[in-house]
Amino acid sequence: MNLDNLPTLKGANVTGKRVLVRADLNVPVLDGKVRDSTRLKRLLPCLKTLSANGARVIILSHFGRPKGQYDPKMSLKAIADELTRLFGKPVQFVSDCTGPSVKQAVKRLHEGSILLLENLRFNTGEEENNPHFVEALAQLGDIYVNNAFSAAHRAHASTEGLAHKLPKYAGPLMLEEINALRIALDKPQRPTVAIVGGSKISNKIHLLTNILRKVDNLIIGGGMANTFLLAKGFNVGVSLAELNLKNIALEILSNAESFGCRVVLPIDVVIAKSFEASTAHRDVSINSIGDDDIILDVGPQSVKYMKEILKNSRTLLWNGPLGAFEIDPFGAGTFELAQVAADLTKAGYLNTIAGGGDTVAALNKAGVTSDFTYVSTAGGAFLEWLEGRELPGVAALI
Repeated sequence: MNLDNLPTLKGANVTGKRVLVRADLNVPVLDGKVRDSTRLKRLLPCLKTLSANGARVIILSHFGRPKGQYDPKMSLKAIADELTRLFGKPVQFVSDCTGPSVKQAVKRLHEGSILLLENLRFNTGEEENNPHFVEALAQLGDIYVNNAFSAAHRAHASTEGLAHKLPKYAGPLMLEEINALRIALDKPQRPTVAIVGGSKISNKIHLLTNILRKVDNLIIGGGMANTFLLAKGFNVGVSLAELNLKNIALEILSNAESFGCRVVLPIDVVIAKSFEASTAHRDVSINSIGDDDIILDVGPQSVKYMKEILKNSRTLLWNGPLGAFEIDPFGAGTFELAQVAADLTKAGYLNTIAGGGDTVAALNKAGVTSDFTYVSTAGGAFLEWLEGRELPGVAALI
């Protein structure tokens, strides 16, 4: 894909136009109340710009996995209420996404007003990318704006189909996500380093294979590091490891060497006898792991070495924690390295791009999310981009 050809809203005439905005409104809702409005706040600049320029804005989104059936727990009504509160002006809501009631609601819109349609996935046509459903949505608008990078890895009616029916644009949040990833992977300041953690290699084989071609240093942590250590002949006790992927791990190490990418594995680890909070634990060299030990975090010597790599780098891409950060005290390695990355970012020495559910949770727990250059909330789309895959929702815009 030639991403330089992405059409943007800059200079687009939206006054009086019906603008369909594909957003991602998947936020935690409990008892009809939004519990985390981060994604909604990131949508606001797009809505405010369109509204201020006289567009008649119609927001499209899915929510959860209702499998084509109406489920009141997955209605977007609560989201409309929260958007109204955040926006400071009414965000209207209609309890369907196609049909006469929706057409009437759209017809009543004034310039600058905003309407949110009901959960698209209440209709089976959304996930099927059904041409009839695509056409029904297209009839509601004059312009299509995809502002949901986090849903761009799905070829659904509202993420891919609509782009072939109407004049199309990438929204500001879509552009933010893509530009951040391009900074990290395509146009980085060097030297570059990637931190890839998480529990299993099997979940990130394609990511690792693609990324080692792009970076100068690759730090591997979390449970997946155990498989690499095992492949190199170290005892990992009863730690999480994938015995059947030892050859894959060795192949990744060999490929990294051929591409000139230095792979950094832990040189010491924090071990315990059980996986529970505040259990007895100690730091040991990777040569001293016992048969009944569980590796739960990287050790202080590893963190010290990794910090030096960060200090000598100019671009950091982070996906996945280095240990079991959810349970105290096994987040120490992740949190310490995150703090160093944040400090270097604030000092202007390091571009830091991070993404993935566990990564965002770990950075939030470390209290450094706002200090990173960019933190993606895209989840699956972020991971597939790192794997080098073409995202249907992005490709359809070009």
